[in-house]
Amino acid sequence: MTTPTPRTSVAVAYHSGYGHTAVLAEAVRRGIAGTGADVVFVNVDSVSDEQWRRLDDADAIIFGSPTYMGGASSGFHAFAEATSRRFIEGRWADKLAAGFTNSASKSGDKGNTLAFFAALAAQHQMLWVSLGLAPGWNSTTASENDLNRLGYWAGAGAQTPMDGGVDTVHAADIATAEHLGARVARHAAAMSAGRRALSVAV
Repeated sequence: MTTPTPRTSVAVAYHSGYGHTAVLAEAVRRGIAGTGADVVFVNVDSVSDEQWRRLDDADAIIFGSPTYMGGASSGFHAFAEATSRRFIEGRWADKLAAGFTNSASKSGDKGNTLAFFAALAAQHQMLWVSLGLAPGWNSTTASENDLNRLGYWAGAGAQTPMDGGVDTVHAADIATAEHLGARVARHAAAMSAGRRALSVAV
């Protein structure tokens, strides 16, 4: 009798100040779910004991936050600091990690937020997954409707007007976030399969 293969689990841990980043988080969730993986969806404003357990059990965690004043939001920083016990105990070591962020300006120093996510992941001994897309909208024949229209490499970057509602999150940025979720889920599934194969071989 064969043992059922466990489903890959990918978590989205995000903070959203005005709802724009939540739109992107939902897109990341759709990308993950589209691969058949289980999704752990956590708004870090309030993390229950059960959600912490599911984060600990996930194969990958995708971090999300708006970029405010050149960095991640205070809400996300509070969550990051709350992971210190997991850092000390090495609970998230060798999980995959990735990130996404949104700001009002085209640049908005979003790279600082993505770099913070990567540093947080490194401190937890996690393995960073980049966006995996060439930059869009960077030639005369390109369009602002291209995936990765803002040209980020480390993660998914989005831009929403500061006076715009959640309906103004750009469709290309939503599609880019979906791509990130699917990419991380596929890599998490491949890594989990490889680890199972190695354990059998040993």
